[in-house]
Amino acid sequence: MSATVQLATRALEVGDLHVTFPAAGGDVHALRGASLSIEPGEIVGLVGESGSGKSVLGLAALGLLTHHPEPVVTGSVVLDGQNMLTASDEERRIRRGSYITAVFQDPMGSLNPSMRIGTQVAEAAPGAGPEEIAELLAETGIPEPRVKMRCYPHELSGGLRQRVMIAMALACNPRLVVADEPTTALDVTVQARVLDLLATAAAERGAALLLVTHDLGVAARICDRIAVAYAGRIVESGTAAQILMGARHPYAKGLLASRPRLDGAVAGGELPTLAGQPPDPRRPLEGCAFAPRCPAADEACARPAPVTTAGGRRYECHHPGVVTSWPRGMAETRSELLMAHLGPGAAEPTTALGPPALVLHGVTREYARPRRRSFAAAPEPLLAVGGVSLTVAAGGSLAIVGESGSGKSVTFMTIMGLIRSKSARITGEVFFKGVDLLKLDSDSMRKVRGQQMAMVFQDPLSSLHPLHKVGAQIVQAIRAHTDMSKEEAFDRAVDVLKRVGMPQAADRARQYPHEFSGGMRQRAMIAMALVLNPDLLIADE
Repeated sequence: MSATVQLATRALEVGDLHVTFPAAGGDVHALRGASLSIEPGEIVGLVGESGSGKSVLGLAALGLLTHHPEPVVTGSVVLDGQNMLTASDEERRIRRGSYITAVFQDPMGSLNPSMRIGTQVAEAAPGAGPEEIAELLAETGIPEPRVKMRCYPHELSGGLRQRVMIAMALACNPRLVVADEPTTALDVTVQARVLDLLATAAAERGAALLLVTHDLGVAARICDRIAVAYAGRIVESGTAAQILMGARHPYAKGLLASRPRLDGAVAGGELPTLAGQPPDPRRPLEGCAFAPRCPAADEACARPAPVTTAGGRRYECHHPGVVTSWPRGMAETRSELLMAHLGPGAAEPTTALGPPALVLHGVTREYARPRRRSFAAAPEPLLAVGGVSLTVAAGGSLAIVGESGSGKSVTFMTIMGLIRSKSARITGEVFFKGVDLLKLDSDSMRKVRGQQMAMVFQDPLSSLHPLHKVGAQIVQAIRAHTDMSKEEAFDRAVDVLKRVGMPQAADRARQYPHEFSGGMRQRAMIAMALVLNPDLLIADE
C-alpha cells in the first residue's frame, strides 16, 4: 500500500507538528514535533500534564488554532485525506461538523448563554425534530430531556451542560470526535455511562475518538491505544495494555504511579510524585526534555532521545524500561508543606479536630417556576436542596458526593451567600463560627466571604476575568483585605502560585487566563482561594 493511500484511509494523521505562539516574553513552543495517527473507529487517549500540548494538538486537528496572535505552524495534520494546515477557512469549516466534531473542556464557554438547549442541539442536527432531539439528550443521560430542552445553559448543572455538548458532538454522526476532558464535570456514576456511550458511538458509527484527558482511569476504560504527551512531544504511544502494564518511558511510569487510589497511600501516606516542573516552553530543548526530573538520567540524556518503534509501540528514551517503579519521597510531604504554610516556629499540627466551624440545620432552597400561561396556576416550585444538615469541624474536612443536579453546588452557593435570587426561597440555618450567615446583609456577607471563606469554582475560565492578568487578580484579592503594597501583594501572589505547582510562576502571573491550559487555570483559582488563608475552603469539583 502506498504512503498516500495509507494517509487517506486514516481518520487522523499528525506528522512532526510544531506550533509556536509569539509572545512578549519569548515565543512559546506549544508543540515540538508531535506525531500521532488514529485509524477509523479507533479510540486513542492522549494523556499528560497541564501544558504538555494536548489541547493544542486537538485544536490543530479541528483547524481552530487562534489567529490572535498568529502561530507559526509546521508539519502536517491530515484529515479526510487533506492537510488541515494548508486548507482554506471554508474547507476547514465544511469538515467541522460533517467529518470532525469536538467536546470541549469548558461547556459553559462553548454553549450560547442566550439560546435554549433544544435550539442549540437542533443547530448541530439539521432536520431533527423535537422527538429526535429529546432522544439524543436522553442517550447522554440527561433526565427529563423535554424539560431540559427549554432551559438555558445557566439553568443546568456543570455535568448536564457537558452532556449537552456530547449530544451535540454526536448529532451529525461524525467520523472523528475530539473530546477534550469530556468527563471532567461528570459524577462517577454518569462518567462510566458517558464513556461507554462515546465508545459505543465510535463502534456503531465507525467514528474514531481522540480522548484528551488527565485521568488514566478514563483512558484505561475505553481506549484502544494511549499516547503520552510531554513538553510538546509524544514521548510514548502503544496499546492501552502496553502503556498501562509495561510503560517504557520514565515519564509514563511516573504518571501511572502518581494516580491516586482508594487502596493506596492516599490516606495518611505519601504519594509518589513527579518532582520539578516541565521545561519552560519559551526555551529551546537541549537533549531529553524529561532528564531534569528523571531518576535514571545520566550524561547520555544531554543528547536528543532516540526514537524506537517496535511491536506496535513507539517511545523516545535513552534508557527505556530502566525505571520499573516510581520512587517515593521526591517531593515535600504534606507535613512539610503545611509547616511551610504555617511559618517557622509553628508547632507540628496534630490530627485532633476542633469545635464545629460550619453547621447546617435543615437548609432548603427552592425556586419558583414561571407560569406557562398568563392566567395558569402557579406550578410547584423547583426543590434544589431539601433539608440538608451537616457539620464540619475546625481543621477537618467533609466531602459531599452525588450525581449531577443533586444539589451539591447549590448547597455550596448557599453557604457562600451567592446567587441570592428573588425567585429563591431559603429556609434553615447556616452557622459559621457561631454566626447565622442567612441573617447577614449583603455587605456583611461580602466581608466574611472575602476574609474568612473562599471557594474554588467548577469552571475556572468563567471565574477568572478574561481582560485582567492572573497575578493582578490575585493582587486585587489580597489588597482588598490587607494593607500590603502592590509589590508585596505581587510577591505573595507569585509565592502561592509556586505552592500550587504553577511552572514559571512569576512569568505566569503576568499572563491572561486564555494563555493558560485548563489545568493551569484551575491551579490559579486554587491559589486565589488560598492566598488569604481562609478559615473555610469550599472546593466545587
